Amino acid sequence: MRNQPKYHLWKNAGYAIEGFFEVFRHETSFKIEVCLSLVVWIALFFVPMPLTAKAILGLSMLFILIAELANSAIERTVDLVTKERHTLAKHAKDAGAAMVLFTVIFTIVVWIVTLYSVYFA
Repeated sequence: MRNQPKYHLWKNAGYAIEGFFEVFRHETSFKIEVCLSLVVWIALFFVPMPLTAKAILGLSMLFILIAELANSAIERTVDLVTKERHTLAKHAKDAGAAMVLFTVIFTIVVWIVTLYSVYFA
């Protein structure tokens, strides 16, 4: 049997919002990514390009935020299990960091392909 409270939509949404702000308060990289995403989303509103391209570019920024949240969850779980240096703990944290890196690379490629197709194709 799992130690989990009964599902309630509003409570679960509250937990999600609480998790977002906890990571925002304690992770500098997440703060930077959120601020950069906000700037991009505001700028996209004023850039003359098709709505589809704006949606692709804007939504691609969400992948970075999602990956950073997952990475933070991995890091917190590893820290909960052990405070000592351990090879497996390092590998778990490095894998989380790699997830964020590949997500950033993916987003950059999406931006290059989308902007090229809008302005040069």
